[in-house]
Amino acid sequence: MLDHGTLDLQHVNEIESLRHRMRHSAAHVMADAVLKLFPEAKMAIGPPTQDGFYYDFDVSRPFTPEDVEEIENLVRATIAEGFPFRREELSREEAKALFADQPYKLEIIEGIPDSETLSIYRHGDFVDLCQGPHVDGTGDIPALKLMSVAGAYWRGDEKRPMLQRIYGTAFESQQELDEHMARLEEAERRDHRTLGRQLGLFSTHEEIGPGLVVWHPKGGILRSIIEDFWRDIHYRHDYSIVYTPHIGRANLWQTSGHLDFYKENMYAPMVLDEQEYYLKPMNCPFHIMIYRSSLHSYRELPLRIGELGTVYRYERSGVMHGLMRVRGFTQDDAHIFCMPNQVESEIGGVLDLTFEILQAFGFSEYQISLSTRPEKYVGDLDMWEHATASLKNALDERNLTHDIDDGGGAFYGPKIDIKIKDALGREWQCTTVQFDFNLPERFDLTFQDSEGNRTRPYMVHRAIFGSLERFFGVLIEHYAGAFPLWLAPTQAVVIPIADRHHEYAQSVQNQLRDQGFRVEVDDRGERMNLKIRNAQMQKIPYMLVVGDREQEQAAVSVRQREEGDLGSMALADLAARMKGEVVQRHS
Repeated sequence: MLDHGTLDLQHVNEIESLRHRMRHSAAHVMADAVLKLFPEAKMAIGPPTQDGFYYDFDVSRPFTPEDVEEIENLVRATIAEGFPFRREELSREEAKALFADQPYKLEIIEGIPDSETLSIYRHGDFVDLCQGPHVDGTGDIPALKLMSVAGAYWRGDEKRPMLQRIYGTAFESQQELDEHMARLEEAERRDHRTLGRQLGLFSTHEEIGPGLVVWHPKGGILRSIIEDFWRDIHYRHDYSIVYTPHIGRANLWQTSGHLDFYKENMYAPMVLDEQEYYLKPMNCPFHIMIYRSSLHSYRELPLRIGELGTVYRYERSGVMHGLMRVRGFTQDDAHIFCMPNQVESEIGGVLDLTFEILQAFGFSEYQISLSTRPEKYVGDLDMWEHATASLKNALDERNLTHDIDDGGGAFYGPKIDIKIKDALGREWQCTTVQFDFNLPERFDLTFQDSEGNRTRPYMVHRAIFGSLERFFGVLIEHYAGAFPLWLAPTQAVVIPIADRHHEYAQSVQNQLRDQGFRVEVDDRGERMNLKIRNAQMQKIPYMLVVGDREQEQAAVSVRQREEGDLGSMALADLAARMKGEVVQRHS
């Protein structure tokens, strides 16, 4: 039965289970309130989510803030009544009769296999098609808040009707709700889209196209720092860095299987010299062609190929979100070709590299999951078992706590997924270590083993950031735009008190730049306090004020972003302090 509120209760704790049932119940109560105010409304689906719930409605006009307030008042009244939730099972014919005036429910019923039992839940006079579970009654929803309204296509299909979606949340206590609202307020303050604009990091433009990012000078500096760090550490871990084209012929994507299984996410082809070319949605086939360009012996393996390669995927307009979901993005892709007896050590090396990189950017809390073989899969069973055991052993050897997602692997191989926790405790999917038993077969990859036989190598996909754009967005929100010194696009700004101090300010800038620091001079004809305020708004780590006294003493008056006024400091001492801070944060 199609039910968007089901939860695997065996794998969640008591609080998560309670919140799931409570939010599922709150969605029903909200739908009840909507139908009381809008009797003509057609109901779609109303699932709980990680942080709340929503319900989709087909109504004659968009909901207004006043509508939402009135809906919330009715919800609270229903909660106060304490109606019990009652589950009933019914036949397909009974269900169709009950929801005869609800076309979306009828469509859901038509899609439910005959073998599944249909059930409904009632409270008061309201009834909804639902599998559950729910709390005992409406009175078991202690704290609730309706949040916002948005448009959503039915079934996520742009060709289907646009529905009105009301979001809400519910918690087991008012205190928990208040804390959640405070977290949301802080998350809004940290929104990478707002900060990206305020700090001059990036932008998107309708004239260019949705989901296509333009990097501004300061964003370009920060991105280049990240990329340089990535390349340097990969060279140190014996990766070969490559560059590949943005387009490829149709036959390449046919061989890889993308045209058969991924075409709806690819851009339409372009025809050149009577040949179809596609923008690449992935880098894998190009790395495979590099591998295939020569014969390989067991002595050459493992072969580690890495690339910061920009790919293009046709994301639907409704799902794009700042840097988190875009149509053109750069993957920190790498592919490892190795022998079976090298697999475990290679996985271990990937994990070590992953944590070295993530910790350098300030992330130290992780949620790790190991996804195993699904029912439908390609490749030899022994290879699956060997690969899965290698992934698990590499995790266990490093005492890395992880969940097992039984059957959650891709059809072409098991994988490890790593989510990072940001400063607000939110989890973000970044790193994936994915075996692939499909592409080596499709491209007939081989190497010569120690006995002179042509043997199929193991192939591992690996991305640590996942997407450079998305990781960039996470970084902005994690630090609220106040990047550590080694990442800050502008590390220090020199602020002359008067025009006569401009020359000395330039000298300070030049001396610090000669030592590798990114320094600007604010020589605008504004008051010093206004310049300091601007530097604070730009979240620059160091503000260096220079006047007559500083010029005479060859010093600067230092204000640090977090610590405030540090007093007068010799330029050499400041440089030593900044170098130490860079080394400490970067190590």
